[in-house]
Amino acid sequence: MTLTSATDVAVRVDGLVLRYGRTTALDGVSVTLGAGVTGLLGPNGAGKTTLLRVVATAIRPDSGAVSAFGHDALSGPGRLAVRRRLGYLPQDPGFHPSFTAFEFVDYVAILKELTSRSARHAEVRRVLDLVGLDAQRGKRIRALSGGMRQRVALAAALVGDPALLILDEPTVGLDPEQRMRFRELFAELAEDRAVLLSTHQTEDVMSLCRVVVVLDQGRVRFSGAPLELAGLAAGRVWTSDTRAPGALASWRTGTGAYRNVGDPPAGASLLSPTIEDGYLTLVDLRSTEGQR
Repeated sequence: MTLTSATDVAVRVDGLVLRYGRTTALDGVSVTLGAGVTGLLGPNGAGKTTLLRVVATAIRPDSGAVSAFGHDALSGPGRLAVRRRLGYLPQDPGFHPSFTAFEFVDYVAILKELTSRSARHAEVRRVLDLVGLDAQRGKRIRALSGGMRQRVALAAALVGDPALLILDEPTVGLDPEQRMRFRELFAELAEDRAVLLSTHQTEDVMSLCRVVVVLDQGRVRFSGAPLELAGLAAGRVWTSDTRAPGALASWRTGTGAYRNVGDPPAGASLLSPTIEDGYLTLVDLRSTEGQR
């Protein structure tokens, strides 16, 4: 299946429920993924990593359905078919420190059933070059910086040119230049495949994502375009000379003025909202509803 537009559904998640003891990690989560980048936002413990692991076929939910490219991802044959078209970058890739960058990616390529040695090694060199590590491919993992290790893990996820990429905090440990390079790469990759990206970097969401999904307490609180999320804070962001009492957030900017999010006073000088402003407003609305 080749994705040609965002209307092509690569992955459909319906009513996922997953519990760890008395904790409900996912509570009826439903999302769809098409071509392009779908971003996951939410506080720590919201269920983002759990959702990624379910879609990546790493864990099974207690109930619900997951289909990818027409396969039931929760069945044995379907799970195998999905894994053959999947690239997954977890938070902790589990490096063997004695492996070189080349050896680690080559090991992943073997797991992905690339059996021809010459073709496999050519693919390993391709993906290491793609993430800017061609010159470091012979270095051992333990000798690489945190940012370089993250790039090795991304290279491993890209082996075999997967149709579905699942990325859990892929820009952690990268400097600003590396982050921009990765944005370029993700944008190019997402032109004809589905990318599910969990991040705390709201600038990554604004720069890359066609759709943003906000998870909180295991539930989908918002799903829509990044500008729609920012729009939730329209009329609720203003500037002032002093810190605004009662604001959801208020901080002094580099210009010396304060940026405030919340309920502005009459006559306030309003500002254009950002995704962060919309996120704060969404969390505040959820808290208010919970108190009713």
